[in-house]
Amino acid sequence: MSTDKQKRYQPQIKIPATYLRGGTSKGVFFNLTDLPQDAQVAGPIRDAILMRVIGSPDPYGKQIDGMGAATSSTSKTVIIAKSEREDHDVDYLFGQVAIDKAFVDWSGNCGNLSAAVGPFAVANGYIDAKRIPENGTVEVKIWQANISKTIVAHVPIVNGEVQELGDFELDGVTFPAAEVHLEFMSPSDDSDGGSMFPTGNVVDTLSVPDVGDLQVTMINAGIPTIFVNAESLNYQGTELQDDINSDVKALAMFETIRAHGAMQMGLITELSEAKQRQHTPKVAIVSTPKNYVSSSGKSIEADQVDLLVRALSMGKLHHAMMGTAAVAIGSAAAIPGTLVNLAAGGGEKEMVEFGHPSGTLKVGSKAIQENGNWVIEKAIMSRSARVIMEGWVKIPQP
Repeated sequence: MSTDKQKRYQPQIKIPATYLRGGTSKGVFFNLTDLPQDAQVAGPIRDAILMRVIGSPDPYGKQIDGMGAATSSTSKTVIIAKSEREDHDVDYLFGQVAIDKAFVDWSGNCGNLSAAVGPFAVANGYIDAKRIPENGTVEVKIWQANISKTIVAHVPIVNGEVQELGDFELDGVTFPAAEVHLEFMSPSDDSDGGSMFPTGNVVDTLSVPDVGDLQVTMINAGIPTIFVNAESLNYQGTELQDDINSDVKALAMFETIRAHGAMQMGLITELSEAKQRQHTPKVAIVSTPKNYVSSSGKSIEADQVDLLVRALSMGKLHHAMMGTAAVAIGSAAAIPGTLVNLAAGGGEKEMVEFGHPSGTLKVGSKAIQENGNWVIEKAIMSRSARVIMEGWVKIPQP
């Protein structure tokens, strides 16, 4: 065998990793210091390694040769490090890996995987043992490095170790597990005296080619999100995944709405930039409560929920609800006059339960006004997390 071939066919490298479910997502978690030296800093080497771990880019769209499972909910990576901030325990960096394209989107957080960060931090020795009770909960303060926000996770402990199993049920997840309570502190983008509403309005008109003028609520809380009334797009708000994901024209329409909304939100300066920013913003349709049957066959009655929401992630309708989008929903619901608030009946609200394709979810949010701008003090919700596999992930030599 030639020297060139010997170099090409070197044994795979193995990297310590943990495969975790957090909420309705799954991802590969790494300790920063376990990554190869060149991947411990942001850049193309890190991105290339994470893409190879997940199995992207895959023109077949299946990610057969990696840890991904060909959905936006499972094409995810997380890097955890001891926090550089004295008042936080860990720094949490999230990378959304594109499935069929060669890029990693670092523009936002994953709210679902946020539920797994606290348990991972405890299990991997980031928390002082003196703080961990024999039985009870331990508070883990997380710095979300993508968006520079704080998340507080309340991790259940049994016999001095993370409790993973329990009877907490989360629609979109088949089996019950232990509840992890999450607090997203000041999730709105109100830094430097700005507004969580990029245009300063709770409702705007968005002109979209081949669609027309749409009434939208554009908010940056949890994750930048564009809310549209379902009926204005000829939907009921009761749709399941196949109703939208099997419709190529519908997906193209939503992507056009997303790109033009991103422009109006100031997230991009050219429409073409939206292709390299697939993770944000999200697009969601909202409607008043209606009866429907969830993807699991569970009947959801109109009087069980305050409103209905369907959201798209990475170009497809999500099977349940992204955690960060749930923060956006709770935040928008708390502010009178937004499309989300109006769909939920209007008025002041600190807690809403909304219907999504897999069932229902409850999220709380407290809104106040400061200097004429709306601010969210914190958003709260419960999720669960479980280790699926731990050990090493193997990839070819970079």
